[in-house]
Amino acid sequence: MNNIAKSHMALFLANLIYAITFTFAKDVMPTTIQPLGFILVRVTGAMIVFQIVHRIWIREKVKPEDYGVIILCALFGVAINMMLFFKGLNFTTPIHASVTMTSTPIIVFILAIFFHAEKTLPLRVLGVVLGAVGAIVLAVYGQDFDLSNPNLAFGNLLVFLNAVSYGLYLTLVKPLMKKYHFLTIMKWVFTIGFVVVLPFGFADVQVVEWTKVSPKIWGEIAFVVFGTSVLAYMFNVYALSHLRASTVSFYIYLQPVLATVIALFVGSDNLNPVKIFAASLIFIGVYLVGRRPKSKLAE
Repeated sequence: MNNIAKSHMALFLANLIYAITFTFAKDVMPTTIQPLGFILVRVTGAMIVFQIVHRIWIREKVKPEDYGVIILCALFGVAINMMLFFKGLNFTTPIHASVTMTSTPIIVFILAIFFHAEKTLPLRVLGVVLGAVGAIVLAVYGQDFDLSNPNLAFGNLLVFLNAVSYGLYLTLVKPLMKKYHFLTIMKWVFTIGFVVVLPFGFADVQVVEWTKVSPKIWGEIAFVVFGTSVLAYMFNVYALSHLRASTVSFYIYLQPVLATVIALFVGSDNLNPVKIFAASLIFIGVYLVGRRPKSKLAE
């Protein structure tokens, strides 16, 4: 299996982890721990893992001129990204958040073109549009939109700004992948992210009665820390070493597909022509955005 194929597999696994994470995170928050406290737990665990792994296997140093970009990656990719998303969920609904998050690949695509990191090709534009349509259909089909919440617009705005933040992160971190091992970037991104998140989440962590947390919740916390914050982030930055930022972001459209598959597996959902059609649009979109021009082996 070549690096391109491995990168697509890594992205698939990362978004499978994300699809599972929503269910686990809902169990943990806010009954056991508040969102900002949970973010601090996630970032702390990931920082410790990446620090240990990097010290043992990589030991790569970063050039002083690159620390500014790494700080921005930590802000947009960890601190601001996570806090905006979880705060946004406090004011909006998961269904509205899912629809709003479909803007992420579009934002990344626009930013990549703006920074001259990618070329505008008609098939890629078509792929982005098809994927967005498919993801929105899967997210809203059969759902009841509650528009009575007075904070809905504010929550949706926070989730949209989270999408912009994540888009900036993917665009900024991409050039660093050509200079450093992905574990070096992850070590610094989560270390700086920890420093930023600490004052916001420390009070929420302190009030948790950790001795009364059930084994089930401990298991779900462990999955979110090591699965979502370590493995999923690691898979994403590995893929960025070999694929375009827009391709990496586009895999977010697979999350509702994978969530549907998981729901089918556990018997909490059913398959119908609309869902099959929406999933087909997403897969076609992934192919169109991810395909490489014949004149270049990699971008």
